[in-house]
Amino acid sequence: MRYCLIGCGRVSANHIQAALANRLEICGLCEITPSHIAENLAGHKAVLQDVPVYTDYREMLKEAQPELVAIATPSGYHAEEAVDCLYAGASVIIEKPIAMTLESAEAIRKAAEESGKTVAVNFQNRFNPAVRELHKAIEQGRFGQILSLSLKLRWYRDEAYYASAEWRGTKQLDGGVMMNQAIHGIDLLNWMSGSEPVKAAAIRKTLLRPIESEDTAMCAVEYQNGALGNLECTTLMYPQAEEEIIEVIGTKGFVRLGGIAAHVIEHWLFDDSEPEEEARMRLSYGKNPTSVYGHGHSALYADVLEAIARGRRPLTDWKTGRDAVALIQACYRSSDTGCAVMV
Repeated sequence: MRYCLIGCGRVSANHIQAALANRLEICGLCEITPSHIAENLAGHKAVLQDVPVYTDYREMLKEAQPELVAIATPSGYHAEEAVDCLYAGASVIIEKPIAMTLESAEAIRKAAEESGKTVAVNFQNRFNPAVRELHKAIEQGRFGQILSLSLKLRWYRDEAYYASAEWRGTKQLDGGVMMNQAIHGIDLLNWMSGSEPVKAAAIRKTLLRPIESEDTAMCAVEYQNGALGNLECTTLMYPQAEEEIIEVIGTKGFVRLGGIAAHVIEHWLFDDSEPEEEARMRLSYGKNPTSVYGHGHSALYADVLEAIARGRRPLTDWKTGRDAVALIQACYRSSDTGCAVMV
């Protein structure tokens, strides 16, 4: 399958590695700052040396005629680029968030429906091993009734990070800690709940960083099935103590994923647990990944390719992206109005 990548920033190497692992034919790279290709894709220099490089993605779509395009540009550009790719005949894998607004997400859905092409959101953490084990336990009913879910994302982003590009931290192109960093965990809570968020009450603040969007947020969420969720998100954590924690509490079990990006099983307790099961799970899933991106990109790509071949929806389809944005937008409205709001 012919494949192109739009945007060669810090996550681009993960996309190229996933494309290679799934034997895609890389036929074009698009980057408005060509030096980013040398900086971020140096490890793939040999395999990419003959791949055409474009600064205009529309020109690339016309000349390279890809069947699948990954979009890894600043978030505010995702919707326009995805719609153009879909109408050009290419399915898309869109970096999170799918779009900055629900209206833009809806435009992507419409384009996918009219073009007959596939849309996937790059929520690669759904494919990380510890996360898959947690979700499998939910599917098996081991938690009984799920009562509450929690995300604690405590990362550190200094002023140099936000100053590294003009779009970082802006409301139009990036968003804050919720839309940029915590959205992966928000998607996981939506997935683990087995339901949809219906109500949110939130406070968001810009406490330290000189950005337009929030660097800290606290949110309470109610899901359609009655489960409650709690979101604690910040990019102001003390650097040596960064962590991302996901907890699921049920009538018959409790699991906590931790480490730097919720890849480590810290607690694994169920009414039906076998002897030494928690120790075994903690040993098997006790290491942090080499980066916060984890190791799920290749599996996500494989799922998308299978979905295209079989005519099914990918696991991280348009709706998963839309639901995460809907919850974040509800949290923004709640914080702005001082009231709980419907999602």
